[in-house]
Amino acid sequence: MSLQALGYVGFGSTALEDWQKFGTSLVGWQAIERGNSLLSFRMDDRKQRVVIDRAMGDGARFFGWEVENGVALDALGARLEAAGVKVTAEPQTLADARRVRALISFHDPAGNRLEVFHGAEIDDTPFSPGRSISGFRTGALGLGHIVLTVERIDEVMPFYVDLLGFHLSDYIEKPFRAYFFHINPRHHSLALIETGKSGVHHLMVELFSLDDVGQAYDIALAEERVNVTFGRHTNDFMTSFYAKTPSSFMVECGWGGREIDLATWQPVEMHHGPSLWGHERMWLSEKDREAARHMRMLAASDGLRAPVQVMDGNYRLMSGTCAWWDGVREGTR
Repeated sequence: MSLQALGYVGFGSTALEDWQKFGTSLVGWQAIERGNSLLSFRMDDRKQRVVIDRAMGDGARFFGWEVENGVALDALGARLEAAGVKVTAEPQTLADARRVRALISFHDPAGNRLEVFHGAEIDDTPFSPGRSISGFRTGALGLGHIVLTVERIDEVMPFYVDLLGFHLSDYIEKPFRAYFFHINPRHHSLALIETGKSGVHHLMVELFSLDDVGQAYDIALAEERVNVTFGRHTNDFMTSFYAKTPSSFMVECGWGGREIDLATWQPVEMHHGPSLWGHERMWLSEKDREAARHMRMLAASDGLRAPVQVMDGNYRLMSGTCAWWDGVREGTR
C-alpha cells in the first residue's frame, strides 16, 4: 500500500505555446502533441510525465503518486476512506488519459488534487529530448520532487506522514520554514514550505550531467527566467538553479542529488539554511534574502562542505596527488 514515487504531475495553463518552448528548449523534455487544449511531455521511457491542460484553468494542478499494483491501490483507498477522506475511483477514460492502468483521486488538507495510480504505460519509441541533453534521473526514484506552499505546515504534515506514509528527511526553520519528506532513496520527493498561502513552489527534475544544468542556466539567463541563481543545497546536495515557468511556479533543474538509506536515516534540523552557496532567492522578501545570505556566509566561514554525489559515467577521476589534500583526507591537516 506504500507510495513508491512521484509518477506524473499536471498543471492548468492557457499558455500552451510558451510551455512547449519552455519544456523543450530550456528543460529538455520531449513534447507530445495531444490536441488544442492539452500538451504533455516525456522525460524517459514512460509515455507521459508532465501534463499542461488549458481546460483546467490557470493555477489548477494534480500530482500522481505511484503504487506497486492494484492490490496496493485498493488498500490505500480503503485506508483513506476509513480516515474520513473522500476518495474517487476514477473511470477508465481518465486512466487512459493519464497513461496508467487505474487510479484514484482525493484532496490533501491544502486543497491539492492527489492521484494514486499503478501500471504506468511504457512507450515503444525511445525518449527524444527537446534539446541535446544526457537525460533525466528517474526510474525507481520517480520523476523528481514537488514542493508545495501551505498556510501552516502543522495542519498538512500529518496527512502526508500518517495517512500516505511519507517520512521526514529533515527540516529548516530559518530563513523560512520548510519540511522535506521521502518515500524512496531520493532525499525528498515532497516538501512543504510555510508561506501563508496554498500553491506550488517548484518542481525539481534531475539531469545526468552537470553540463546539462549549466547550459539550461545559460538559456534561462538569456530568457530572463532565472528566479533562484546557481547554487548547492545543504540537505540533498543538489547543484541547481530555478527557472520561472509560464505559470506561477518554478522548475528546478538539478544535478548530483543524494540518495539516503531508508533503514538508518534520522531527520535533523538544518541550521545552516537551505544552501551551501549560491541560490539567491529572488522570490524572498529583502529581509529574508539578507537572512539567507547571512546563513550562507556562516556556512562559508565554518568551512561547511559536502561530498559530490556522482554516478558511473558522469565523472572522471583525476590523476596526480596533492600533499595538502592527502593530509585533509587522512585527517592530519
